[in-house]
Amino acid sequence: MTERHIFITGASGYVGRNLIRHFIGAGHRVTGLARSDSGAAVVSKLGATSVRGDMLRDNLSPLMVGATELVHAAANLDHGPGRVAHADNAHGTAAVIAAASTAGIQRLVHISSDSVLQGGHPLCNVNERRPIPIHHAGAYSAGKAEAEKAALSGSSDAMAVIVLRPRMIWGRDDTTALPTLAAMVRSGQFAWISGGKYLSSTTHVANLCHAVDLALANGRGGEVYHICDGPARPFRDTVTGLLATQGISPPDKSVPRFLLRMLARVGDGFYRLSGGRLRGPLSFQEYATSAVEITLDISKAEHELDYLPIVGWEEGLEELEARTTRSNFQASPRMKNSELMSES
Repeated sequence: MTERHIFITGASGYVGRNLIRHFIGAGHRVTGLARSDSGAAVVSKLGATSVRGDMLRDNLSPLMVGATELVHAAANLDHGPGRVAHADNAHGTAAVIAAASTAGIQRLVHISSDSVLQGGHPLCNVNERRPIPIHHAGAYSAGKAEAEKAALSGSSDAMAVIVLRPRMIWGRDDTTALPTLAAMVRSGQFAWISGGKYLSSTTHVANLCHAVDLALANGRGGEVYHICDGPARPFRDTVTGLLATQGISPPDKSVPRFLLRMLARVGDGFYRLSGGRLRGPLSFQEYATSAVEITLDISKAEHELDYLPIVGWEEGLEELEARTTRSNFQASPRMKNSELMSES
């Protein structure tokens, strides 16, 4: 079997780290792009070759030479009312696509998001034919939509570009959504939106890595595929289950959806009028992401990529809880050094 060489942007991030583990575990060669020394150290520790570079400032093409596949996982995840995420995601992706083409990359997977479809209204079992809205929920949605367009426009006979749209990535090693939810509960800032009973698709990070691998192998260039864990669950059940793995119980308090929507719109308006000095309790982008049903139809990925989730809900929760328990055990000041060493 010919050794595969996969280049990963955003390699030290949540998705990037798991992609490295996935491909290294399968015996493939991986090169990971990192912007900082600390990020490069993370990449190297996971067994990949680390290279330093910034997709917004540097010529990445020389760093990619030798790789034949690329996964673009780098993204600015800011869901606030500012515009930085728009520029970073749109311009960064365009730069990566151009560099990959010059470097001779043959197959490229761009990790997009359901956010490209978000306008603040429910998205119920949507497939890839759903039009991208004219008015986006915020700068993050607008930037990811522009990035997706740039990625697809770069697909050619020489370099096939495939786009994946996951929803609400969760699971092991989460340094994004779960820590934010836990911090909100602990600080007393958490409340359900109209009870939280609306449905939401989710994507375990291992399922996403599996989908990326399948897309590199089977995906059609210039195509978009929705990816999730399968049947959706109520948003409240999802968040409650995730927080339970950290030993946290969310409060019962709830805020009416119409009130939160109004506050988000007003807050974004104050942000613009004040030049960024004032902002509300949440942005409209944050509202659109978490306050309404968003469920994805993955039948296209099932048929064309042979995608099926490999990690189920209960299995993923058990893994999260076990890792949390182990982490707490190792960090306990009451333990002797010998106990810590044996647990490691």
